[in-house]
Amino acid sequence: MPITSKTVACAVIGDPIHHSLSPDMHNAAFQHLDLDYVYLAFRVQKENLSETISGFKALNFCGFNVTIPHKEECIKYLDEVDETALKIGAVNCVVNEDGIFKGYNTDGMGALRAVTEGGFELDGKRIVILGAGGAARAIVFTFAKFAGKITVLNRTFQRAKRLVEDILKTVKIPIIAKKLIYEDLKAAILEAELLVNTTSVGMYPHTEETIVPQELLHEKLTVFDIVYNPPETRLLREAKSVGLRAIDGIEMLVYQGAEAFEKWTDKKAPIEIMKKTVLKSLKKE
Repeated sequence: MPITSKTVACAVIGDPIHHSLSPDMHNAAFQHLDLDYVYLAFRVQKENLSETISGFKALNFCGFNVTIPHKEECIKYLDEVDETALKIGAVNCVVNEDGIFKGYNTDGMGALRAVTEGGFELDGKRIVILGAGGAARAIVFTFAKFAGKITVLNRTFQRAKRLVEDILKTVKIPIIAKKLIYEDLKAAILEAELLVNTTSVGMYPHTEETIVPQELLHEKLTVFDIVYNPPETRLLREAKSVGLRAIDGIEMLVYQGAEAFEKWTDKKAPIEIMKKTVLKSLKKE
């Protein structure tokens, strides 16, 4: 479908952004449903975030996604924020609702669906989260509704501590912050049943990097890495090599994207088309 003055625009912003497969995924979905929409990707540096969001509003974008490192910072530049996203403290999806830019968070539900459809039941389980950014906030908040205990480890301890303090305002299970050092990581993983990497470690082009030494992976552990490029990170590859269930980031990417798609278009997202497109795009790289 040709792009015209009537074409509805939406986008993703982040820094970096060249790795994003969201344009391929969403544009394939728009084309499949014969919708006159286009999805673009923009590298936006922190100092230009406010002006970018104002520009999207002036250009009447129907909405946009937000990725690293803007998921928390963007909140101050939106007109409204959904109650759940406000509790999480991070926004990854913005919708133009009659000229009002309203922020939502679809990361948590995307991760929940990825894990449960991957065969892991969260109820009462002990979970380790690596990282304390916007995605980590969404996952901790969502998983805390089911889990028995969550430990958050981050290289900057104060960031993990702030995340835990914020989430504990709305949930009652034990949530603990630790600095991401070997001894604390070892102790946390030893008692865990699910390990979630929310950091960018292992992402293309640094595909041989991992936070978790292989010797810490034990037989009762399921490993979920939200990195989707490559589909099988070193962390997941090593988990599989010792017989563990490994869940990749493609599922989360697609499911959180489907929620955003439906908010923008009021149409049911063609999930299989979106997933096939992501896999096809990854094979090209």
